[in-house]
Amino acid sequence: QVQLVESGGGLVQAGGSLTLSCSVSGIYFSIYAMGWFRQAPGKQRELVAVILTSGATVYEDSVKGRFTISRDNAKNTVHLHMNRMVSDDTAVYYCNTGPDTQRLDLWDLHEYDSWGQGTQVTVSS
Repeated sequence: QVQLVESGGGLVQAGGSLTLSCSVSGIYFSIYAMGWFRQAPGKQRELVAVILTSGATVYEDSVKGRFTISRDNAKNTVHLHMNRMVSDDTAVYYCNTGPDTQRLDLWDLHEYDSWGQGTQVTVSS
């Protein structure tokens, strides 16, 4: 079973930057697409960015041009580099595996077996 450990969260001022990391174990990492998700207080969890096995990336509209997802197959790690952060980025951030497709609607329909503990990101205005 996949094990996911997110880290790197913290408090940042609006306009600032933060990089999250997700360490993955229990699977052959390089053959899995990876995604970053977030859940703000009182809201449903939403998909933020995905990186496919090909290295192709897709982003949710509100983070395009500000966030960058990357992966290191040698270290079984996926990162989320967040720039020009705004208060709406405040949330608990999670990573997970998903379907190897750029169609985000299929990521929304995917059934996720388990989640890590997430990492809290708070943006102060």
